[in-house]
Amino acid sequence: MSTSTRRGPGLRRLTTALSATALLVAALTGAGTAVQAGAHPGRTGAGTTLSAADTPTGFASVNALGRNGTTGGAGGPTVTVTTAAELEDYAGRRGPYVIRVAGRIAIDDMITVVADKSILGVGTTAEITGGGLQLGSTTRPGNNVIIRNIRFTGASDDSVSVTNKAHHVWIDHNDFSGGYDGLLDIKRESDFVTVSWNRFHHHSKTLLLGHSDNHTADIGKLRVTYHHNFFDGTDQRHPRVRFAEPVHVLNNYYRNNALYGVASTENAGVLVEGNYFENVAHPVHVGYDKSGPGRVVERNNRYVNSGTPQTAGTVVEPRTYYAYTVDDPGSVPAIVTAGAGVGKIGL
Repeated sequence: MSTSTRRGPGLRRLTTALSATALLVAALTGAGTAVQAGAHPGRTGAGTTLSAADTPTGFASVNALGRNGTTGGAGGPTVTVTTAAELEDYAGRRGPYVIRVAGRIAIDDMITVVADKSILGVGTTAEITGGGLQLGSTTRPGNNVIIRNIRFTGASDDSVSVTNKAHHVWIDHNDFSGGYDGLLDIKRESDFVTVSWNRFHHHSKTLLLGHSDNHTADIGKLRVTYHHNFFDGTDQRHPRVRFAEPVHVLNNYYRNNALYGVASTENAGVLVEGNYFENVAHPVHVGYDKSGPGRVVERNNRYVNSGTPQTAGTVVEPRTYYAYTVDDPGSVPAIVTAGAGVGKIGL
C-alpha cells in the first residue's frame, strides 16, 4: 500500500475503535442510552441522547470546498413533518432546517433536498416509502446534508441519490430495502461523503459510486467513507465504484451477498480494510461487467466461507485526509449488528 505525498485539507479523528463488544451492546440496549456513530461507547454515558449537532467521521468531516465538516441544518429552525407535502416544502427551502420525520410518509417520486438540511427520523418508526430523496439539482446544490434514523422502503427509483456536485453529506443509521434501482447512489461529481452504520437488505443493486463509464468528470471527486454498514443478503454493489479515489471501505459486515461485495472499476482507487465477509463467493472484484479495471488494496479483512479478493495497484491513503483507527475485523459482526440501522440513536 503506498501513501501519497498529497495532503488532505484537514484531519479529524475517525474514532471507530470499540474496546469490547459487550460494552457496545450494553450501551445500545441500556435504558435511555445512545451511542454516537463511530464513537467509543465509553464516551457516551447513561442517560445521554444524541442530537442534530452530532458530527460525522470520515470524508464528511474533512475541511474542504469551503466547508469545515458537515453540520446539516444546525442553527436553523426545527420542524416536524408527517406528510409528503410538508417534507417536500421544508427540504426545498433556502437556509438551514432541522427536519424531523414522524411516522410513515408515502411519496411517489424523488423529493429534492437542498443545502443545509438535517432530515432525522423520530424514534423507531420514521419511514419514507414509495419514493426517495435526491440531494441537489443542477441549479440548487444539495451540499451539507445529514440523513439519519429513517427507514427507506419500496422506492420507485433510488432511495437516496447524492448527485449534481453535492458535497459534505452524512448518511447514518438508516435502514434501506426494496427499492426499484439503487438504494444509495452517489454520482455526478459529488464529494466528501460518509455512509455509516446503515443496514441494507432485500435488494440487489445496493450502492453505486460513479454515474457511468463515460462520465469522466467524476475523476478527482467521489471521495467517500463507508464504515460500519451491514450488507445483509443484498446481492451486489457494496459499493460498485468508478473513477473515485480514495474510497475507504472500513469495518463493514458482508453476509450472504450473492454476486459480489466490492467492485473497483475505471481506474478507481479503493481501500478495503477491516471488513468481515461471510458467505461471499466474490468479496472484491477488479473491473466488472463492461467496465475497465480499477485499483484495490485490501488489508486486515476476515473471509469466512468466502472467496479470495482480487487486488491491483496502489491507492491513496485515506490518512492523507483524516486519522482513524480500525476495529478488529473479527468483532465486526457483533459490533455492526448491534449498532447499525434505525432506533440505535436518540433522535
